[in-house]
Amino acid sequence: MGTVSVLYVEEQRKCTITQIYHLQNEKMIQLNDQELILVTISVAILAMLWYKLTLSSSSNGAPSLPPGPRSLPVVGYLPFLSPDLHKQFTNMANTYGPIFKFYLGMSKLYVVINTPELAKAVVRDQDEAFSNRDQTVAASIISYGCQDLVVSKNNSHWRKLRKIFVHEVMSSKSLEACGCFRRDQVRKTIMNVFSNIGTPINISEIAFMTEANVITSMIFDTTLDHFGDSFGAELQMVSAKIVEIFGQPNLSDFFPSLARFDLQGIERDMKKQRDKLDNIFTSIIEERIKSSSTKSQDGVGQDNGKKDFLQILLDLKDKEGPTSLNITQIKALILDIMIAGTETTATLIEWAMAEIIRDHRVMKKIQEELSSIVGVNNHVQESHLPKLQYLDAAVKETFRLHPVLPFIFPRVPSQDCIVGGYTIPKGISMFLNVWSIHRDPRYWDNPLEFTPERFLTCEGIKQWDYKGNNSKFFPFGSGRRLCPGIPLAEKMQVFILASLLHLFDWSLPEGEEHD
Repeated sequence: MGTVSVLYVEEQRKCTITQIYHLQNEKMIQLNDQELILVTISVAILAMLWYKLTLSSSSNGAPSLPPGPRSLPVVGYLPFLSPDLHKQFTNMANTYGPIFKFYLGMSKLYVVINTPELAKAVVRDQDEAFSNRDQTVAASIISYGCQDLVVSKNNSHWRKLRKIFVHEVMSSKSLEACGCFRRDQVRKTIMNVFSNIGTPINISEIAFMTEANVITSMIFDTTLDHFGDSFGAELQMVSAKIVEIFGQPNLSDFFPSLARFDLQGIERDMKKQRDKLDNIFTSIIEERIKSSSTKSQDGVGQDNGKKDFLQILLDLKDKEGPTSLNITQIKALILDIMIAGTETTATLIEWAMAEIIRDHRVMKKIQEELSSIVGVNNHVQESHLPKLQYLDAAVKETFRLHPVLPFIFPRVPSQDCIVGGYTIPKGISMFLNVWSIHRDPRYWDNPLEFTPERFLTCEGIKQWDYKGNNSKFFPFGSGRRLCPGIPLAEKMQVFILASLLHLFDWSLPEGEEHD
């Protein structure tokens, strides 16, 4: 259609020139040299224009970029961003459609996906092309120069780390061997709650400390107390600060030429948080290497010969071959486990308890299930967890309403791609608005209500898991970038919640109301 239109206009233009020539034949013959030059140039320009338009219209050109809001010069859309980006992007989708773009700074392009169909096109259909992560200044610092699992590009280094983590750290055998750590720490938490009955309990704090003790036990074969009385609280503050820094728009990312000035101090702040943990990691690793060298034995401090995660990783340090690791990579991997594991579990449990306390019907059903399966006078064991279907549904419903990461981590395509009929250029950053997808009324009845029963139908039990195969529900991501820590997170979330709800009745402090 475009080609025909251009040819028609040009044909009309030719006819007009011919008529003028015939009507004014004598005058045309009398044109001077300057006028002839002008006419020649004009005709030449028209001919080139016609050729360009015809060529572009008839060729298979790439589709256009997605629609989006207009941007201001230099700063782009930056002044209009709100703190709750997931909500703002959901509202923007009502104006610009399920896929839209915006610019930050002079040329940093972002694309936002807001529907399951488009999410599937990215994380399933074109997973390999979209398997890189946005390596911001803050992300590069906390990951020791993108040496970790979360931020590293999809390359041989990342594949090596993921293989080690999945097969050595998160394997069924390793998790089963560490079951005693989880049991002991959950019971310590229960005793702590019991000793404070009748006083306000900080759910986020006890969940964080429980998970942090489990993780430090698995990694270092010791608990938080080993690092000092205040280390647990400091670790929680560091984790919260890291998450806060990640959420801040950084001018250094949008204006690379200004990065060396660190105008907002984000680079300085992130280095400060990383160094707090790095000093501890370095001390532990050096002590372990020295001790191992002196005693010439593996798994120091473990009577049964079982190795903790640190020893497993150190055994790979000087090993030649594709699985070898250096100290920086080991520390980057440990930091991933510490921060991602603790923050995810603590945030989920806090939201779950808030929703369950708000709805006494749900709390009663969970406690009835626990009484039936665990028994009134027994402790919750990990063997009970697969049978707690209603509690599992409540956890999934919490993830649906309150995904820990509303956007997961931005994807970066390694090549030009087509999504939703639009061109997605190589190197842009793409947000997957999981928060919006999990509340899409086309797929979720009464999406703003907390209803665990939606996950209990025969179809629901089979359809909804954490593996990211269903693009309507993927709180841990999907595809190659699916969170590899799901096996541990899934155990700990249900284990802690089951233990808290089995032995205690919960309510808000007197005089307080739900937000």
